[in-house]
Amino acid sequence: MTKMKTHKGSQKRFKKTGTGKLKRSHAYTSHMFAHKSQKQKRKLRKAALVSSGDYKRIKTMLPYK
Repeated sequence: MTKMKTHKGSQKRFKKTGTGKLKRSHAYTSHMFAHKSQKQKRKLRKAALVSSGDYKRIKTMLPYK
């Protein structure tokens, strides 16, 4: 059987934590900061974990991670 290929776009977007969960960055962080509150911008800086509903789908795209 051939090797499974890693989805390169997903590889750049997700990192694995020490406990095996997947870490992701927030959306809405590239531009148009003038109307966003300081609190919102501060919360967007921190990474978040992938939700349980998306975990299985993303895991298939990253077979060796």
